[in-house]
Amino acid sequence: MSIWVAGEVLIDVLPTGPVVGGGPANTAKALARLGYDVEFIDGFSTDAYGVSAKSELIRDGVKLTHAHSSDKPTCTAEVTLDDKGAASYIFTIDSTATFDFHASWLPDPSRFKPSLLHIGTLVTIIEPGCQVLHEWAMNTAEFAPIVFDPNIRSSVLGNRDLYEAAVEKWAAISTVIKVSDDDLAWLFPNTEPVAVAQRWISDGVAMVVITLGAEGLTAVTANEICNVPGVKVDVIDTVGAGDTVGAIIVEAVIEHGVLNLHGKLLRDVLVRASVAASITCSRKGAQPPTKNELSDAVEKLENRA
Repeated sequence: MSIWVAGEVLIDVLPTGPVVGGGPANTAKALARLGYDVEFIDGFSTDAYGVSAKSELIRDGVKLTHAHSSDKPTCTAEVTLDDKGAASYIFTIDSTATFDFHASWLPDPSRFKPSLLHIGTLVTIIEPGCQVLHEWAMNTAEFAPIVFDPNIRSSVLGNRDLYEAAVEKWAAISTVIKVSDDDLAWLFPNTEPVAVAQRWISDGVAMVVITLGAEGLTAVTANEICNVPGVKVDVIDTVGAGDTVGAIIVEAVIEHGVLNLHGKLLRDVLVRASVAASITCSRKGAQPPTKNELSDAVEKLENRA
């Protein structure tokens, strides 16, 4: 069985030029570099950007068996970096292959039985594809846990009430939620992040992992709150860092089962995620570590402790 990652692959137009991006595509790439069997599910354009995106994912070992081909253009995101390397985005979305989801081509979970579905970012809010994907994900949830990453993009949907309703709809069918503190601050400005996580836990989510940028990570389960600090690194940019964390959380669920993630094991997973994110931050664009690179970096950190 393979891991399914559903969501957008697009082109990030950085100040230095275009690169393949999109949160879900970054997560798929990170999982493939860790050695996992990953199927990426999205629409790919036949234009030059689409060909480039497809080639890069295949080169990293991501499978595209269930991807869809279209003559519609590829979605682009104009990226601006602040003085700390943090990214903001302006998207060109309408009528693109990237968001051309339809029940006729999405894979049948009862036939293929994936080991896990990771989904998130813009595909969970862009109509009408998000409705198609939600129905499909509910069917998939009968066979596999769902890891959901809201990855808020308020420049695309600025109505907080509508965004909250979309996130809550996806949270209701999720096993794990990975979310940033910035996401939660925008979505629930008057509520502490851990309180939001605890509410999701009480509603049936097994674990919520909150990324805190340079400050590290917090995981919330029904029985504990686990915090780990960030790993200091010279930041080139933060593109793909959160997506890399998502890949490590998926890895942990696959390897150990979500209900076994507690105590020392949970802390070790968060440390691994923090190290992986720091490696991504030390590189231009979304370039997550390979399995060997991550293992070496974790070992060095442990030896320094």
